Amino acid sequence: MIRGTFFWIAFLGLAGVYLVGLFARLMENDSAQFAVMAMRMVQEQDFLNLWKGGEEYLDKPHLHYWLAAFSYSLFGLHDWAYRIPALLATFLAAYSCYGLGSALYTRNTGRIAALIFMSAQTIVLSVIDVRTDAVLTGFSVFAIWQLYRYLKEGTLTPLLLGAAGAGLAFSTKGQIALLVIGLPLLCQLIYTRSWHRLWSPKILLGLLTFTLVISPVLYAYYHQFDLHPEKIIRGRNERSGVFFILWEQSFERLSGEGMGKNSSDYFFFFHTFLWVFLPWTLMGLWALWGRYRGASGKENANSSHKTGEILTTGGICSIFLIISFAQFKLPHYLNITIPLFAVLTASFLDRLYREGAIEKLKRAGAVQLGIYSLVSAAVLGIAFWVFPLGSVFGYILLLLGVVLGYFLFFKWSDPMVRLVGISLYGSILLNLVLNGHFYPSLLEYQGGSAMADRMEAESLEPDTLYKLSDEHTWALDFYFGKPLEIVHIADLSEAPETIWLYTDPKELEKLRNAGILWDTEYTVDQFRISRLQGRFLNPGTRSEVLRKRHLVRIPGQRP
Repeated sequence: MIRGTFFWIAFLGLAGVYLVGLFARLMENDSAQFAVMAMRMVQEQDFLNLWKGGEEYLDKPHLHYWLAAFSYSLFGLHDWAYRIPALLATFLAAYSCYGLGSALYTRNTGRIAALIFMSAQTIVLSVIDVRTDAVLTGFSVFAIWQLYRYLKEGTLTPLLLGAAGAGLAFSTKGQIALLVIGLPLLCQLIYTRSWHRLWSPKILLGLLTFTLVISPVLYAYYHQFDLHPEKIIRGRNERSGVFFILWEQSFERLSGEGMGKNSSDYFFFFHTFLWVFLPWTLMGLWALWGRYRGASGKENANSSHKTGEILTTGGICSIFLIISFAQFKLPHYLNITIPLFAVLTASFLDRLYREGAIEKLKRAGAVQLGIYSLVSAAVLGIAFWVFPLGSVFGYILLLLGVVLGYFLFFKWSDPMVRLVGISLYGSILLNLVLNGHFYPSLLEYQGGSAMADRMEAESLEPDTLYKLSDEHTWALDFYFGKPLEIVHIADLSEAPETIWLYTDPKELEKLRNAGILWDTEYTVDQFRISRLQGRFLNPGTRSEVLRKRHLVRIPGQRP
């Protein structure tokens, strides 16, 4: 059993991991881009119109940006302030996993589910590389939990809370929220045949609550797009923002229209799942297989544990099926399934414990120890080879941390505590190293944030920074405090004032060919850090894949 003391120690360890990650530099593209979009809201005091650089932004609703803007208003324009709503939403999701697991099964299941969710690799990553998915996941699983309570109990309060949660999830990312909330609940409705809950007059109050919650987003879309049919958005005029978010959005993502296509691999999410649910991947697959065997009658018919739910497996399978046919895919799209996987895995492990399947739990614990060994090897590889710590004390502390994991595993006698404990410890160890050392070191190779650090070190405080193209510079935009302005080479030769220009090597060559001279130059390394590759991780070949970014000072042309 996962009791109170163990749970709170594990929870605080995971919370510490998240707090360490709050203070890393923002990552390009989406995280830094969304931070800049929210920053512009605050600076321009315009909370109705969304802009992505010089283009009006249609794709996602406003709530994520409103929450970030509110956090900026409270704490200032800091990267950690941008991450706070995602962190709070993740805690809400963890609490909702506890509530859903407890409602479907037992409090022990709920506690394990919350810890599994918080330690899943993609969830930890989502609070450092913050996109819309952390907030979406938090409100979605909260809505599923509350609406399941309504289906089970028929009371008004969970219906209204669930409707509000669904409205907030919709206001974060649109129709996908209704899909991931509705499919698990629909599966449960079909399984239990509790259709009478849908015909209750209380449903009207739930629909009213949902409508009221999404109305600010609908008004913002109406204000920005419906009132201005002359605007050309994605090559079309007369775009209705309200119609887009209520109908067109998900179809565009499924077809690739508007967003473009980046993958026609129908198995993309199946092999992506292998890492996003670490260190629980094998346990999750085992739980899914165990549920399939139970549903097909291959399990012991005399089993004392009857699940009475298909919400988790039905939701997982149906969501996987639908998003696998989307022509635009990214790994973090799986984040919305992680709460369901967490509850499913926790219920399976708890069931084994309650049925006295001690040998199975011991073997599963040995498997998780093997995963911990792989995690430890990765941690040591990062600290000793990829980005060396460079501190004797740091190496000693890290080695002691690795050894402590093995010591605790063999010290714990309860097979459930041993299995869960080594998995959580491995996640904490890995992500402390990632959030505290790997990502800060990696971000030194992100040109925009690296140049911002260089400017701070050199005490450079230009009023304006310029660039030569419309290529996005989100990280530098954020840390400079406003988007870089575009200037043309032809205008530089006659500019009366001094200009600071952010360029790449090709643009620098164009300046030389145009006879433009500069008297100061700063250079930093540049690598697309969201697309890691072996040659970059290998210190011996890293220089072969690095590019450069330059900041030059062009003196004004005095008459």
